[in-house]
Amino acid sequence: MDVVLRTIFVFFLILVITRAVGRRELSSMEPFDLILLVVIGDLVQQGVTQSDYSLTGATMVIVTMALLTVITAWLSFRFRRLRPLLEGDPVILVADGRILERNLRRQRMTVEELGAEARLAQISSLDDVRYAVLETSGKVSFVTS
Repeated sequence: MDVVLRTIFVFFLILVITRAVGRRELSSMEPFDLILLVVIGDLVQQGVTQSDYSLTGATMVIVTMALLTVITAWLSFRFRRLRPLLEGDPVILVADGRILERNLRRQRMTVEELGAEARLAQISSLDDVRYAVLETSGKVSFVTS
């Protein structure tokens, strides 16, 4: 039972950390970020299992993590008020062709990064963008005039 309680704690800790880090950072991973995730995974495993390398312990951890993932997805689907807490809200970065600097700063995103995202979407200039929205997935979607 101790392993299950540790897993629940770590699950919510990871949820809080990923929400604090921000969706933009999570959507664009560098090689260092991948290494960091592997190291964090190993540290989490050690903290959760406390040297319990049994098949039963590993099964309990995996099942608990899977159940918590399904439960949070269901809660997000079922209760609209929890959605911003669990998934976040889309953020408007450009409105009617005007860049919203405040929203860019809050998302720790530069105008150059926004321009790069626009070019990847085959948009040559931000002046052509009616709306740009940073989605909850970390991707930027554009609506042109």
